[in-house]
Amino acid sequence: MGASRKYPARGGFTLIELSMVLVVIGLLIGGVLVGRDLIKAAEVRATITQVEKFNTAANTFYEKYGYLPGDIPAAPAAQFGFIARGTGRGEGDGNGIIEDGANGLAGGGAEQLVFWVDLSTAGLIDGGFSSATSTSFPGSAATGATLNLYLPQAKLGGGNYVYVFSGGWGDNPGTASNGVNYFGINAVTSLGKGGCSTCLWANPGMTVQQAYAIDGKIDDGLPLTGRVLAAYISSNNWYWNNLSVSNQAPPTTSSAYRPSSTNCMDNGFPVQYPMQYSIEISNGANVNCGITIQMQAGD
Repeated sequence: MGASRKYPARGGFTLIELSMVLVVIGLLIGGVLVGRDLIKAAEVRATITQVEKFNTAANTFYEKYGYLPGDIPAAPAAQFGFIARGTGRGEGDGNGIIEDGANGLAGGGAEQLVFWVDLSTAGLIDGGFSSATSTSFPGSAATGATLNLYLPQAKLGGGNYVYVFSGGWGDNPGTASNGVNYFGINAVTSLGKGGCSTCLWANPGMTVQQAYAIDGKIDDGLPLTGRVLAAYISSNNWYWNNLSVSNQAPPTTSSAYRPSSTNCMDNGFPVQYPMQYSIEISNGANVNCGITIQMQAGD
């Protein structure tokens, strides 16, 4: 037999091999992060496009029928084949304000839900919304998947829905509206539950970064000014997100709101600039926001 051949022992990876492994790992991690950012950006763009389509649909409805969806009175509604209207305020009264028949401004029924039924009946939006009526409310059963019968899910995901309402931050139920209609986007939990059977109940459902991105793309990127506001509706009240201020004037830009992991907005501390979205906290990743977008439809 010949002598056995001996091979030199391997001492491990060379620096070049280790470098190549690290480069590959870095590319994989970078690809995952970039992919995740692209998905989030796509969700924001899709949500903006969704609201713009709803706004266009409302304008088209107005041009064709002479009234905003949900607000069309009984006679023309019957003439054009829409569901029956009531005779009270917010039941199809044709005043140009999309109201809630029971609570007037920011509830969870009447014109605010029939808005989607009318657009669906007219074939102006996707989805088959037909459960709401002008004179009754969904009640405590309208939670979970049942919400899909009344409201469109926001493209943003995360349990967010798009809803409509009217009023203003100083408008308590039963008082006069400011005459402005809005789209709201946040995590709706029920249409009538708990202490108010005719209320829309909701919580912040988007991250600070998502709210900032939506505001910045279609408005001024500031939470307290312009067409887009960092506010949402729940139980007939305006909430300035997690600043513990409900149904009151917006927080002033001169007030001191410390940056916080629970805030949607802040103005630094000490106060140095107007109120901003709190994107400096956790890169805006905390789910602290809901937003309100002024509707541009009708007169």
